[in-house]
Amino acid sequence: MSRSGAEVRPITTVPVALRVNGDEHRLDVEVADTLLDVIREVLGLTGTKKGCDRGECGACTVLVNGDRVNACLTLAVMHDGDTVTTIEGLAGPDRLHPVQQAFVEADALQCGYCTPGQIMSAVGCLAEGRARSEDDVRQGMSGNLCRCGAYAQIVTAVRQVAEATGA
Repeated sequence: MSRSGAEVRPITTVPVALRVNGDEHRLDVEVADTLLDVIREVLGLTGTKKGCDRGECGACTVLVNGDRVNACLTLAVMHDGDTVTTIEGLAGPDRLHPVQQAFVEADALQCGYCTPGQIMSAVGCLAEGRARSEDDVRQGMSGNLCRCGAYAQIVTAVRQVAEATGA
């Protein structure tokens, strides 16, 4: 109760505008909702994976305004007005993004669970100019874990795109 005797209710939802994969979404989100939960549960984009839910595995990596972000560690309300790209937004229906194509060609996936986060991180790594060498790629991708151990193929795929694009 407030001093005036009126019941005080905590704010539980707030309006948020997100541009996700080119589409504008105006949502009322819970103040404690992570960006990951909004992407998966509210928008239904399940390509972004929930792995550790602690920012340790990188399975939830998305691009926010072009920067890599672990979506499980950031609240959706912090991104009002931001542009979010998920794995579903990288390419069109008839073509793969160059990083996706390179992952296929280099066999850089096994079970595939970490693949969306790995690809999103690789896109960010390339955009940041952090793929000039195999060591650069390993360092730049160090926040993404692969349970299957496809690291050598992942590095090969990222370097393949870096060499093809001059990134």
